[in-house]
Amino acid sequence: MAKKLHPKVNEFKEFVQKHPKISSEVRKGTATWQDLFEEWYLLGEEDSRWDPYREGKEKTKQEKNESKGFMDQIGGMLKNMDPDQMQQHINSLSQAIGAVQGVLSQFQTTNTASAPEQTETPQRPRHPFSFRKD
Repeated sequence: MAKKLHPKVNEFKEFVQKHPKISSEVRKGTATWQDLFEEWYLLGEEDSRWDPYREGKEKTKQEKNESKGFMDQIGGMLKNMDPDQMQQHINSLSQAIGAVQGVLSQFQTTNTASAPEQTETPQRPRHPFSFRKD
């Protein structure tokens, strides 16, 4: 005969299934099911006590990134980035810089027309970076 469990016990079981690292704590012997259930019942699912069990890999990645320096983070991002994707980003950045330079040059021509005593500025290349695909 199957024994019917209390609804809160069933909710706790669902919570443990969502966060399997909790059961590993019981297997290690660092906690008991009774203690974990009581804490869950009193504190609720959203308490910060459960944070180590929630985001596992993402949390450790964040901790690793916080401990690294800025240049290490940039190097890691570049290492993980696809070269074609990087080329696309560089091209779009180059186009954006070219557009900003075009707007600035329009303002400069307006200023030089209103102030004729200024010397003419040399023309700049349309795109500041020339990248080619290999």
